Amino acid sequence: MSRLVLASTSRYRRELLQRLRLPFDTARPEVDETALPGEAPRALAQRLALAKAQAVAQLLGGEDAWVLGSDQVADLGGQALGKPGGRDAALEQLRAMAGRRVRFHTALCLAHPDGRSLHDVDLTEVRLRALEDAEIARYVDAEQPYDCAGSFKSEGLGIVLFEAIDNHDPTALIGLPLIASARLLRQAGFALP
Repeated sequence: MSRLVLASTSRYRRELLQRLRLPFDTARPEVDETALPGEAPRALAQRLALAKAQAVAQLLGGEDAWVLGSDQVADLGGQALGKPGGRDAALEQLRAMAGRRVRFHTALCLAHPDGRSLHDVDLTEVRLRALEDAEIARYVDAEQPYDCAGSFKSEGLGIVLFEAIDNHDPTALIGLPLIASARLLRQAGFALP
């Protein structure tokens, strides 16, 4: 059986992939995540998922392995929102998103060192409540979602910020759509139920 490598050091993605009960290793992809001029959020997510998977696959040389890369980009009216990295940026992102719809493009790429690759993109739409500054500050201070696209953790307290979530796969918003991941892994020959 081929080796499986997750091209991520994200604990969220690692915990999600563990649900599929396949053995896997993790590797940090060295990829510049800067958006290209004029790059649409969906295209950015797709390009980065591919780049992450290919960067790790190249390190594996001729090994029989598949590398799973994923990237998520929050899309507010066509503008890509990245990970805030700190409190002020998180407050700013949540203020901008309050009372609005935000789309989350979560792209997947399963790449083999021999050049083969499989791709998918999941779309989740979130409607945030109208939020007061004090609510936003309480949330950010409680959960410190600085490493999350969109400045919230939907699997935690962040769920209280929403009016609704519209998606096909509830794991996608956390960062790794398992329905699509399982489909790609089966296509690559991994034994899943």
